[in-house]
Amino acid sequence: MIFETHAHYDDASFDNDRDLLMQNLLSDKISAILNVGASIESTKRTIALAEKYDAVYAAVGVHPGEIGDWKEESIHWLREQARHPKVVAIGEIGLDYHWEKDPVAQQKQRQCFAQQMELAKERRLPVIIHSRDAAEDTMQIMKSVHADEIPGVVHCYSYSPELAAEFLKMGYYIGVGGVVTFKNAKKLKEVVRQVPLEKILLETDAPYMAPEPFRGKRNDSSLLVYVAEAIAELRGISKEEVERVTMENACRLFLPQTVKEVS
Repeated sequence: MIFETHAHYDDASFDNDRDLLMQNLLSDKISAILNVGASIESTKRTIALAEKYDAVYAAVGVHPGEIGDWKEESIHWLREQARHPKVVAIGEIGLDYHWEKDPVAQQKQRQCFAQQMELAKERRLPVIIHSRDAAEDTMQIMKSVHADEIPGVVHCYSYSPELAAEFLKMGYYIGVGGVVTFKNAKKLKEVVRQVPLEKILLETDAPYMAPEPFRGKRNDSSLLVYVAEAIAELRGISKEEVERVTMENACRLFLPQTVKEVS
């Protein structure tokens, strides 16, 4: 069985077949799904999904690309959502300088990232970090908020093996999805070879980032078998071992929070 640790099934691309797809996924290879908020509105939809399906959990947060409407009350609203019994993480949060080049907007990203990291520490929840073309600032903020005291995962990992080692020192997991199947993903392949399997999580980022041979098409959790196969080949182990260990990893990071009483 596979634990899908990062999907966006609230996305409009699933509007026509969401219920059927979810039923099929959860009756087959997928044992649990973590649906991840990216904005205030998507966080609302994410919680609704988690309420509808027993095996779907929610992460609440605002993606760096969605902070245009961020207000002071936004963090207070997220704090209330984080009390929901199906919420197991704060995310996805972080920095994205690939699309945002304006220094003022980047500064706002850093402020929102730090605030949401502090919220995770306060609520004793793990974080799901999005970091693209912003490695130095991501690490700086994580150190400033003592991220070694906040468990989490670096989602859709895109940096070097050397930086992965730094994240590991802070106790973080590395999120691996469809990109690992791409021929040109040399850095990620090397990361997968070097990082302990006990620190890797399987994720799709559905509906985005479908693996080969489905690249460019709508992604969903059924395609995680291709990710597991690619990891297994890179490490010289069986696909079943990859699925088993990454399942244990995901439960260790996320599911214990569902049985803790929210104070």
